[in-house]
Amino acid sequence: MMTANRRTIMAGAGAGLAVAYGLGSGARANAAQPQRKLGYAIVGLGYYATQQIMPQFRDCEFARLTALVSGTPEKLERYGEEYGITVTHRYSYADYDSIRDNPDIDIVYVVLPNAMHAEYSIRAAQAGKHVMCEKPMAVSAAECEAMIAACRKAGTKLMIGYRSQFEPHNLHAMALAQSGDLGPTQIITSEHGFYAQPNQWRLERPMSGGGSLMDIGIYSLQAARYLAGEEPVEVTAMESTDRSDPRFASVEDRIDFVLRFPSGIMASCVSSYSSNHNNFRLHGTEGWLRAEPATAYTGHRLWVERDGQTQEINLPPPDKNQFAAQLDHLPQAIMAGTQPRASGEEGWRDLSIIEAIYRSAREGRAIRLPETLATGPAGA
Repeated sequence: MMTANRRTIMAGAGAGLAVAYGLGSGARANAAQPQRKLGYAIVGLGYYATQQIMPQFRDCEFARLTALVSGTPEKLERYGEEYGITVTHRYSYADYDSIRDNPDIDIVYVVLPNAMHAEYSIRAAQAGKHVMCEKPMAVSAAECEAMIAACRKAGTKLMIGYRSQFEPHNLHAMALAQSGDLGPTQIITSEHGFYAQPNQWRLERPMSGGGSLMDIGIYSLQAARYLAGEEPVEVTAMESTDRSDPRFASVEDRIDFVLRFPSGIMASCVSSYSSNHNNFRLHGTEGWLRAEPATAYTGHRLWVERDGQTQEINLPPPDKNQFAAQLDHLPQAIMAGTQPRASGEEGWRDLSIIEAIYRSAREGRAIRLPETLATGPAGA
């Protein structure tokens, strides 16, 4: 049997982080109430925005939905009526820049195809608005740097939509990995993939910037980084794509990559558009942890093995799910004057590594990663 002390460590390590980011059962009662909820404008009314993000505002303490931006008038009318958004707060892409004149908009959440992230985030900053941008942050590290610079110049905050960094099981796994209770980390595996249906923008390189790695594979990369607790120094990658499959005329299907970290940790990662994966595993010298599904919308599960005993970690239901916690976090950072978790620099790090992964697969050799990963882009 696992000792009470070990149970306490395993149950408590993640709980501390969960409470810190507004996910614990006592967070709602103890949180300082804002003078007003900060207003979000959602830019892009596709499935993810309308079915996953917008319904979560009902559980937010610090955020509210105040405006919509879309190129489809029917969507503006439909969702404007559903969420009680006045006609004056419904924008087309043609009049997007006029958001600068709307004091009810504090934050712009960019939920557009990847290739549009930089433009609409920069224009939001130029309008004096804080920015939440979906992952991946952009289609190149250079675009990420331009976004960071635009927000810095405007004096606005920039956060990337890494929802898993607000999910209790992931927070618990991060805390366990860093607690030392499983011994020094030796190996991490992280696998993410799904079967991509044809005829969608994510399979068109001009819109997506790449294939599975830019979409689902970024979860493998994120998990490896936040479980390791340090930045990688080298990457080796291989691509496997059936070019006879019309889905992959311009983007990759599968990429396997290995990250080497300064401490000696090795992370083996999978990104795929032709097989279903959603898990990560960490092996320390004294035990292991496994999450599956690890980064899904719901249904997360986490197991820990120590002293030959395997235990599933059952966490109490959070006050807010990962989506609502993420939406609330940026307003809290704005009101507190602090840097948000999952900042623009975090998105830049992922794109810098992704570019190296693609280069390694293309050139067939290991790629040394820049030392600036640990400090951020120049001028940050």
